Amino acid sequence: MDKRAAALAAFASMIVLLAYAPGVSSASYVIEGVNVTVTLNGTTNAHVNDIIQVFVSNTSLVQYSTARVALNLTLSKWQELVGSGLEPHIINQKSGIYNFRLLPGPLTNVYNGGRAYIEMSYDVHNVTTVDQVSPRDFEYTFNDNVFNFEHAASGEVLGQNMTLSVEIPKGAAITSTYPLPDYPASAFTNNYANVTFVSWFRAEPLSNFALTFNQQESLQDEVVSFFNGVYNALGVFIYVIVIAIIVLVAAYAYYRTNG
Repeated sequence: MDKRAAALAAFASMIVLLAYAPGVSSASYVIEGVNVTVTLNGTTNAHVNDIIQVFVSNTSLVQYSTARVALNLTLSKWQELVGSGLEPHIINQKSGIYNFRLLPGPLTNVYNGGRAYIEMSYDVHNVTTVDQVSPRDFEYTFNDNVFNFEHAASGEVLGQNMTLSVEIPKGAAITSTYPLPDYPASAFTNNYANVTFVSWFRAEPLSNFALTFNQQESLQDEVVSFFNGVYNALGVFIYVIVIAIIVLVAAYAYYRTNG
């Protein structure tokens, strides 16, 4: 074999290795869009849905359909198939994610290739931090260090085909955001009145991302929180105290009745 043939053989071998290397997207699969929805709650944790639109070429239609019905096909295996863009986009590096589910959808528009939606559903610890600013009034602040989007010179940034949406708890009120949300367009001008869902579209910089919202605790929740705090501080001794109070009240009532 001459040098030219040997070089061509080596090049062909390299192409084959790259095609099957984990995390390298094959030309058979192209990620066309990513929609990330973060649903916040009053516990500083969040539920996340990543919906990823994937184009599948004709040559990989059977492969995708076979992988979709396979049992125990993990995220890493899907990443080998589709590419490294298939990954959770909200991750707390310190505490990780839990309740993870991956749901590859069926192929649609199967003509000269097909399209499918792959959904990743998971929960994340400590997406927000909380401070009590007044009695029964709590301020939540989004932690921008949980993002796992594209990296630019300025930091995290939404890609050209990405959307980030954040939903706050029912009854809460957004107090500030940065950058200004692309949806709804009137969110900033009406001081976020009755706005519980905001979105940012393609190419938005996230390096200085900020979102805060306030939520008032109901009187019932305040009472429950108080007794939970007492129990956490005193433990089982709280039952001893309660029993002692009941005994004293009963003894006093008996004394008043029979004294």
